[in-house]
Amino acid sequence: MQRTLDRLPPYLRAYCTEHDTSKYTARDHAAWRYIMRRAMDFFPEHAVSTYVPGFKKTGLRVDRIPHVDEIDHALQDIGWGAVPVVGFIAPWAFIEFQARKILPIATDMRSVEHIAYTPAPDIVHEAAGHAPILPDKDYSDYLAYYASLGSKAIYSKQDLMLYEAVRYLSDIKEKPESTAVIIDGAEQRLQEALKAFTYTSEQALVARMSWWTAEYGLVGSLEAPKIYGAGLLSSVGESKHAMTSKVKKIRLNLDCIKYSYNITEPQPQLFVAESMQHLHDVLHELDAMLAYRIGGIEALKRGKEGEAVCTVELNTKVGITGRLTEFEAVGDRVDFIKFAGPVQISYENREMEGQGTARHAHGFSSPIGRLAGHTDRALASMNDNELRELGLAVNQNAKLRFASGFEVSGRVLRLHREKGQLVLVTFTDCSVRKSGQLYFDPAWGEFDMIVGDSVPSVYGGPADREKYGEQEITPAATTPARSTPFTPEELDGISCYQKLRALRDHLARPGADKKSAMSELEQLADTVGKHHPSEWLLQLEVYELAREHLDSQGLTSGWVRQLSQRLEPSKQASDDTRELVAEGLKLLH
Repeated sequence: MQRTLDRLPPYLRAYCTEHDTSKYTARDHAAWRYIMRRAMDFFPEHAVSTYVPGFKKTGLRVDRIPHVDEIDHALQDIGWGAVPVVGFIAPWAFIEFQARKILPIATDMRSVEHIAYTPAPDIVHEAAGHAPILPDKDYSDYLAYYASLGSKAIYSKQDLMLYEAVRYLSDIKEKPESTAVIIDGAEQRLQEALKAFTYTSEQALVARMSWWTAEYGLVGSLEAPKIYGAGLLSSVGESKHAMTSKVKKIRLNLDCIKYSYNITEPQPQLFVAESMQHLHDVLHELDAMLAYRIGGIEALKRGKEGEAVCTVELNTKVGITGRLTEFEAVGDRVDFIKFAGPVQISYENREMEGQGTARHAHGFSSPIGRLAGHTDRALASMNDNELRELGLAVNQNAKLRFASGFEVSGRVLRLHREKGQLVLVTFTDCSVRKSGQLYFDPAWGEFDMIVGDSVPSVYGGPADREKYGEQEITPAATTPARSTPFTPEELDGISCYQKLRALRDHLARPGADKKSAMSELEQLADTVGKHHPSEWLLQLEVYELAREHLDSQGLTSGWVRQLSQRLEPSKQASDDTRELVAEGLKLLH
């Protein structure tokens, strides 16, 4: 079976990486195991009924971090796939992966210090949060539907600034070497991005819909809802809080898009769908509101207001991609559109030959609409004889007068047709004027006039992204992965985790020498107590193995009692650690 990763187009492949599982330490695998064991204790009762079978069906396992290829192989059986990506990928890329029914999985593993929750995307959230619910067809179809309209939602310059600020803060918080000063600076950058917001874009509304459903969604009754959102499924602690009366439960409806959210804080309210099919119904209402559906003046206003790359699509299926800066209209009639560069001109979502960003690096503008005296006949549908009567023939001079008052005068260089209709005319020695105002000067070079009468759709991003390229998002200044070597103390701790894992594997084999293994475990407990007293997870795992394999007399040994005493929740250094240790001990009992 071919990997999904190997079938990707180059522009999506650029966001992926090979999943190198050798980067995970035994400490990482222990953190995964702790999280999964808590999940398997809590979610069978509180998550949707598809969670447990979905966990097994999608290539996940409790004892170790899975390889993304394993998840991909399992997901292909249900019509999906999975690919490994690095950290916070561009929003458009995440949405396009989902639209293709591909789960992008960030391969970083949260540290033990952030074992309960991390705002940075990691393999716990992406794999164990999202994957188990995908076998539910109504839900997986909802995700694909959401992604298809999300890829069309108009985003703003402010959205991009916020994305980069969140990406930076999330990565910084997960890096062990980040100082308080660095984290404070990243948090300040996020606050400044939030304060810069002057309006809510379509993309922000669509993101809210995703947040309150795919990330923090509940389904069922308001009194006893079940969890399906990945943000909750990747954090038992937050899920427990969500199930209390402290978090308001609201029946899901389109009003959820009026609620903003903070990714670094517990959510004050959650939305409860009646069923997975109910998600489709609400999303359909949102879909009908978007500019790519409604078109016209309102859609153009949203595109301009966003100050980001969008595509204006004409009724001739010609698309103009760039930053929409101006348009002129009378009533419902659109007469002129202007873009800042780089600009791409496409037909049916494919860049037209020679009409890419190299030609239109600095911008593009053109009148559109019907010609004066020909308001009953679209220019695009005219035959060659009709065009010649207008002077529209190669190497002929033409002077076109639009019903709007625009005049285009110049010598025709090329006529571009698609599927029998005229979609673009290229002039030289050309001027564009209206009421004495010059819109295009012959000295500026060749002029490309697009052909179309109306604007049925405006949507976010480029029509042909592979050709247009990434023009807005800067490369990440950092990644959540550790960039400094481990200290000798950390390496020794990791070695202890590895020895413990080897002992567990050894004891799982038939005929294992339990006596010698317990002797090694006692020595390991002594080393941990002396050199790693703050490693609560390591001590918890040693204690777990002792309880599993020592008889009642062995459990009264001095070293076991000392270990048990060190793990008393009241003796832990912080409230968070006390809760984590208490939950771990609960699993043992």
